Amino acid sequence: MTPTPSLPAAEPRPGLRTPFTYSLFRAIWIASLVSNVGTWMQNVAGVWLVTTLTTSALLVALMQTATSLPAFLLSMPAGAIGDLIDRRRLLLFTQGFMAVVALGLGAFALSGAIRAIDVLGFTFLLGMGSALNSPIWQTVTTELVPRPVLPFAITLNGVSNNIARAIGPALGGLIIAYYRPGWVFVLNGLSFIGTWLVVYNWKRAASADNGPAENFSGALRAGVRYVQYSPAIVAVLVRCFAFAFGASAMWALLSVVVARRLHLQSGSYAVMLSWLGAGAVSGAFLIGRIGHRLNLNRRVLLGSLVFVGTNLALALVPGEYWLFPIMFVSGTAWLITMTSFNTSVQLHVPKWVQARVVSMYMLVFQAGMSLGSIVWGELADRANLPLALLIAAGWMLASLALALPFPMHQPEGLDFSPAEPWSDQLPALEEEIDPDDGPVVVMIDYDVAPADHAAFRLAAQQLTRLRLRDGALRAGVFTDVAQPARITEFFYVATWAEHERQHHRFTRDDQQVEAEVRRFHQGDAPPHVTHFLAFPRTANVEVAAPPLAVAGSAQ
Repeated sequence: MTPTPSLPAAEPRPGLRTPFTYSLFRAIWIASLVSNVGTWMQNVAGVWLVTTLTTSALLVALMQTATSLPAFLLSMPAGAIGDLIDRRRLLLFTQGFMAVVALGLGAFALSGAIRAIDVLGFTFLLGMGSALNSPIWQTVTTELVPRPVLPFAITLNGVSNNIARAIGPALGGLIIAYYRPGWVFVLNGLSFIGTWLVVYNWKRAASADNGPAENFSGALRAGVRYVQYSPAIVAVLVRCFAFAFGASAMWALLSVVVARRLHLQSGSYAVMLSWLGAGAVSGAFLIGRIGHRLNLNRRVLLGSLVFVGTNLALALVPGEYWLFPIMFVSGTAWLITMTSFNTSVQLHVPKWVQARVVSMYMLVFQAGMSLGSIVWGELADRANLPLALLIAAGWMLASLALALPFPMHQPEGLDFSPAEPWSDQLPALEEEIDPDDGPVVVMIDYDVAPADHAAFRLAAQQLTRLRLRDGALRAGVFTDVAQPARITEFFYVATWAEHERQHHRFTRDDQQVEAEVRRFHQGDAPPHVTHFLAFPRTANVEVAAPPLAVAGSAQ
């Protein structure tokens, strides 16, 4: 794995400009900005082209489906692939693939023979490339800057997206007005080529050894299992879904508010989006000032409160000029909140599972946005628009209570570097064990004074969670009824290879949890560790037992 850069000696406390002092981050950020602008130009040109090629409203609406459906289908598989394959090579493939598709669409459109269904097909292919690219692209940031700088780097990535959101559609509209949509597709393809060249020049070191190679299905299960037994990640996913579900009302119904409630033209809607984008960019500078004062939990609470006000304003404010500053503040809150989620996810996981966890985070976010848009849109149609927005505001207000059972944890002080050597080293083997042999049972015997049992149990619960998170199918702690001081921890793993992976997945942070458990062990010798492998290694076959010999019987 690429060594994490160290902080410049001249800047002991990082700020928003610190990530730009790292040349590779700076180059990739600029390339990403250009590519994001190209993508937003493409979105405008694609929808406009389909609109001019067909009278079917369904085909026009399917453009959004063609863009978002691949994310639902491929987000988690993309995360697993990103953790199994060298990320640089995968980015070269995805950027090259999207360049070819965009240039092909441009050539086809300029030929004049393209149909609406063809645009949908090319858009779906671009969506596939984006779905495969996104989880890996987000995790690459952790390799470009040191950990203390990462929150600011993630914030700058959000700024890049919002700058592109602000200027991309306008540039695309200008090109369409004076030339043809095909040229927009060509420019988008060229932007992917620029990103490809930057990634190609990234001299990424070979990845660190993470134990025996995982297969695809096993990698998916490992990612889901990691999230299941990681309370900090579960808290982010629950809070993110709740926020996205309520905040989606603004994104889904803003155009309807402008057109139907305020009776304004499309230009006013564009101005609203510009205020949102300007607020998001300003939010990046605000994070630089308040980032050291507000923890992640308070930032999300603040963002949710702002969107309570946003939904109320969209339902009740009488004129557009009142909405301009509200959209500005909403854009600021959006960037601060989404950056907080993103930062928390990336700083709470080790690199071996990072892309998989990020992909699940993206899937949960998209699910919240998509489901929320459907619910609020349907409610606005069946009841009325202000009522839908008022209920969305009520949802956002109620979601604040989630901070109690699902608090956002601060990532400071966490150390996810590999704990090598792991204190429970693999035993010396007389012969080679097939990686697919199993299951494997590991038993660790402790000698704990009965007076310490309650405290030991609490510490052991944390260690059991780590065993399950890193690959165990079952885990637990038992007491010897004949010798109460003897306590045995066990965990059950499917194969020998999976147990070897456990050793590579164990981090220095996990080692502290294990040390707390071992603190209760009495005696000079360390806890006794025993590894059991299923016997026999071949499939079990019932064999008839020989008849018992009876004295005096005929032989």
